[in-house]
Amino acid sequence: MTTIPLNDLQRMYAAYGDKLDQTALDVLRSGWWLNGPRNKAFCEAFAGYLGVGHFIGLANGTDALEIVLRVLLEKALRSGSVEQTATRTADAYEVITVANAGGYTSTACYLVGCTPVYADIEPESQLLSIPSAVAALSGKTVAVVATHLYGGLIDVPALRRAMNDAGYAHVPIVEDCAQAHGLKGASGTAGTFGDIATFSFYPTKNLGALGDGGGVATSDADLNGSVRRLQQYGWGDKYNIVAAGGRNSRLDELQAAFLSVLLSDLDSSNARRVSVLDAYEKAAPVGLQIVRSRIGTVAHLAVIQTGHREQLKEYLKTHGVATDIHYPVLDCDQPGWGDRPKRIGPSGLDVSRVSVNRILTLPCFPTMTEEEVARVCNALSAFTPR
Repeated sequence: MTTIPLNDLQRMYAAYGDKLDQTALDVLRSGWWLNGPRNKAFCEAFAGYLGVGHFIGLANGTDALEIVLRVLLEKALRSGSVEQTATRTADAYEVITVANAGGYTSTACYLVGCTPVYADIEPESQLLSIPSAVAALSGKTVAVVATHLYGGLIDVPALRRAMNDAGYAHVPIVEDCAQAHGLKGASGTAGTFGDIATFSFYPTKNLGALGDGGGVATSDADLNGSVRRLQQYGWGDKYNIVAAGGRNSRLDELQAAFLSVLLSDLDSSNARRVSVLDAYEKAAPVGLQIVRSRIGTVAHLAVIQTGHREQLKEYLKTHGVATDIHYPVLDCDQPGWGDRPKRIGPSGLDVSRVSVNRILTLPCFPTMTEEEVARVCNALSAFTPR
């Protein structure tokens, strides 16, 4: 029996191979492999697709988070919107995030010199709990990162209203859209609700490159300018460094060209993913709960919750269904960060700590066959915990 994989990028290449081959050849023959017309074309097209004023292509999604947090920290310090301290220690400034999203925001916090503050999540969607996030706000807060985990939509407008009502209208919201390309709901598209948004184009994303890539979206001209400076050494113009904290982070011409090819089918690919998630939800018996945001999803991952995870994992393996766990360790419990500053918000992490032992990821990708989807559904529907 052939195992159904979690994803299969060879199938993606089989579907787009002719276009990708020709695209690669065109780029290679052009002799322009960085900072060229294909990067410009993709960034303009993706900004238009999202409905934002600016999109900046970067080397990867973690660079995007790091650069954005650095920009927002410097802005907060200049404006005086965070409490000033005599020394800029690592625990002086805070970023509110969740602990269940794979460590990426926490990594960026530590690179910038901010303390991650962990808010709890909602049980059904596994997304940031708005009341928990608001409770964690303080005079040290530089930003709130709203991660659209698993391709599920956070109600960012509701988060903004709650923060404003609590007296934190000055604190920016960063949308982490690494798993949310093309996600629509709440009268908009993910990446347009907050002050600024970050994206990853890792190959398995809903819009994935054939290598690394990432970027930042915003309609704020000042934030756009600051991100562009820091992505290129802090240059104001060539070789003239006007801002500290810069680096070299670029989306190359080849990856930008590949992404332009795949962007045209993003909506249809997302629809296929959602149809797979719908089928799983219909097939899941009592006791198996599909993780889903009810205000919008693009089903980046199909995640199920169960009180019998190890048993279900072994059962699916015997039925030829691959599984994984996204993510098995909460950020606040990562052993490598044991001595790093961190804070758990006042509402605690009760839901996060229960959920981390209940989640299991099922196959979900656009090129799954109907027979594969039916096999997973049949296995799910027949599962009976011992």
